[in-house]
Amino acid sequence: MDLITEYLLLGLRFDRLESGFVDAYTGDPALRTQVENEPAPRPAELRVRAGELLAELDSSGLAPERVTFLRAQLTGLQCSARVMSAEPVGFVDEVSAYFDVDIDLGDESRYVAAHFELDVLLPGSGTLAQRYAGYRRTDECPPDRLDDVVQAMSSQLRDHVRTEYELPPHETVSYQVVTDQPWSGFNYYRGACHSDVAINADLPHRLTQLPHLVAHESYPGHHTEHCRKEVRLVARDQHLEHTIFLVNTPECLMAEGLADLGIRVTVGEDWGAWTEEILQDLGLSADAELAQRVAKAAAPLNDVRQDAAILLHDRGRGQEEVLDYLQRWSLVSRERAQQSLRFLTHPLWRAYTSTYVEGHRLLSSWLDARPEGNSVGGQFRRLLDEPLTPGRIVQEMRQ
Repeated sequence: MDLITEYLLLGLRFDRLESGFVDAYTGDPALRTQVENEPAPRPAELRVRAGELLAELDSSGLAPERVTFLRAQLTGLQCSARVMSAEPVGFVDEVSAYFDVDIDLGDESRYVAAHFELDVLLPGSGTLAQRYAGYRRTDECPPDRLDDVVQAMSSQLRDHVRTEYELPPHETVSYQVVTDQPWSGFNYYRGACHSDVAINADLPHRLTQLPHLVAHESYPGHHTEHCRKEVRLVARDQHLEHTIFLVNTPECLMAEGLADLGIRVTVGEDWGAWTEEILQDLGLSADAELAQRVAKAAAPLNDVRQDAAILLHDRGRGQEEVLDYLQRWSLVSRERAQQSLRFLTHPLWRAYTSTYVEGHRLLSSWLDARPEGNSVGGQFRRLLDEPLTPGRIVQEMRQ
């Protein structure tokens, strides 16, 4: 079989070992059936096969950008097989192999500065953590209005994307509210330009955070990227490696970083006024201008969750100490810290936090460093359409 078919079979076999490893598959159903009818693979076998495919890349005759993409993906898969075999792999090295980035603990002085800014923005009595929690409560979306708000924001963002970035005319997104999951939202791409987006109701959703969630999962985030790549890379160019999307590979960091830019590249920096207008039409209210300022001040605290992963898995800190760290620096309740810890200790997702932290950091910098004359929209469109890798992004910024 050709190398691309072998790559798809390899990815599908990982899903036999860890359900959910294949985030999306829109390729030939016969390959999935073949893998389902095989004996369950052993991790060591998958590691060897990933190594063999890596060795074949340079003589494959594939275009350079495809070779670069597949090399990064197969490196991640090789490491996943080692971890599944219980081989000793340091956590920092694990993240580097999965996502093609290097990580380290954040600078706590930035967290102190963020706390100072939040202290000014959120006056009143009580500790900063108590005031921050109180602010969040006033911003909570009534549970019975969650679907209304999500649908309204999705419709508006879809219009933005159709105007600026284009979408296939037959694309659709369906939303559902779920519980008992370690994430806040999840895009299940079904193929044929359709996504099912699940929103986790275990913890309350804030009205002024919902635009970011919808943009991330749908427009112009995961759904939009999947649609455009299915139409262009798969249907038009027959690059069938993009019929599978695999967890714990560099494409995840690219996808999460892209999705986190969603509001910036559609509504823009002044998303507060846009949010307030939608909420007012629904008979709801929120101080979105304050929300903008709070979000900007709190942005450095996003790194805390990656710190927690490093402390837990690399520095050998106990779960109680990590919970305290999350509560102290992220200014969250113990319940929210426990939800974060649940994600950080999940066998499949424990390293995944770095895709958000490093993905947003890397792609924001790349967007800011775009060549003179390139628009934000034009630069972002490359993320939607090209098989870029973190290593390629770093290389472009160094040029």
